[in-house]
Amino acid sequence: MSDPFAPIHELAPEIAAGRLSPVEVTEACLDRIAALDPDLTAFAAVYAEEAGAAAEAAHRVIRAGHRIGPLHGIPIGVKDLCDIEGRITTGGAAIWKERRSPTTATLVERLRAAGMIIIGKTHTVEFAYGGWGTNNSLGTPRNPWDRKTHRIPGGSSSGTGAAVGAGLIPCGIGTDTGGSVRLPAAFCGTAGLKTSVGRISTHGVLPLSHTLDTPGPLARAVEDCAWLLEAMQGPDPRDRKTRRLAPADATSGLRRGVHGLCLARLPDAERAAFDAEVLAAYDASLAVLEDLGAHIMDIDMPRAIADFAPLVATIIGAESYTHLKEVVDDENQPLDPDIRPRVAAGGQLSAHDYVAALLDREDVMAAFDDAMDGIDALLTPTACFAAIPVAAVNQETTPATVTRMGNYLGLTGLALRNGFTRTGLPTSLLVNARDGDEALALRIGWAYEQATDWHRRIPEGY
Repeated sequence: MSDPFAPIHELAPEIAAGRLSPVEVTEACLDRIAALDPDLTAFAAVYAEEAGAAAEAAHRVIRAGHRIGPLHGIPIGVKDLCDIEGRITTGGAAIWKERRSPTTATLVERLRAAGMIIIGKTHTVEFAYGGWGTNNSLGTPRNPWDRKTHRIPGGSSSGTGAAVGAGLIPCGIGTDTGGSVRLPAAFCGTAGLKTSVGRISTHGVLPLSHTLDTPGPLARAVEDCAWLLEAMQGPDPRDRKTRRLAPADATSGLRRGVHGLCLARLPDAERAAFDAEVLAAYDASLAVLEDLGAHIMDIDMPRAIADFAPLVATIIGAESYTHLKEVVDDENQPLDPDIRPRVAAGGQLSAHDYVAALLDREDVMAAFDDAMDGIDALLTPTACFAAIPVAAVNQETTPATVTRMGNYLGLTGLALRNGFTRTGLPTSLLVNARDGDEALALRIGWAYEQATDWHRRIPEGY
């Protein structure tokens, strides 16, 4: 495989035509992992032997004329929250380094059913509770856009963001509770889709917040995210939340463009929170979409964006403590010192605090629906700044200022690269669409990608 950064939608027709073999693609990924991951540390486990065998099988089946679909023979990494029966799933916690999965996550079953090759597990923040991407117990993946300085990869799907961003794998799976797909996508320069709750089953995915958790893809292009969404979505009797949404048609309308769409811009009062280079890339993105025929509009937000972060923290805190109480309350358990206090704080919340946050959420969601009357999507930067050095991280803060808004309001969100800082770090545009409207978010993102070439640039040294 000559281009390790080729997106899925370019690899698939080459495999279908017999010009490229799943064996070649998989071996190229394994070779890059072996050569680059000792420094990048994106992978928690690599299934080289099994992936090779699956690639051989896919090659034979495709040559025999039994290609399952466009994802057949494509390698993928999955976040180390996703169970694969008999395999270790640590959830980013050293205390679970020997925890063997009792089941296989529905999303993994569906990726396999689509013919994809699970090449390994990618690192995560401990218990998936953190937006910086750091892990003091099992290691923090490096951001591929700076080979000299160890910068944050974004979390909690840190390994997936780093692996896709560095071209080790063409795509991967993360989960998003407060920004954990969109932040790694933003900081590592990939596309990443935060799906609506219930769109993709969480069966077999270790929980952080059962109210907010949702899996989603990270990939090199928006179209790839659409393909992966369609492979993973759908009702699952083992996850009742999947009953609430009919399957999305994410691909048939992808190329419809944005002409005539009404897209809301960031309110002027919010701009002070963002770095100048982030705002410059954002403003240029709005201009591109306006040139494509979209109408850029103002919106009256029911709350300031920063107000959503503590509200989401209340829900995550209360629910994470419910799931992790026995581990966190045991002082003999060697947990990440940055994570234990976050989960333990949930134990200090009253039932009133938790229920009040849930009730407030319903009210604010209704108010936001009113504010979105006549508007198709809200466009914001994904993060307030580009990736900072790990040494500069203040663990008492979060980079999820913007993204948590989407979780609280129940939005779907697509992060995609929209520029670079003067020092070569990626910036990111966030398309916030209504609950269940992944197809529209992807359509807007695809139109933007076709009009720009930011997603084609690769990090130096990879």
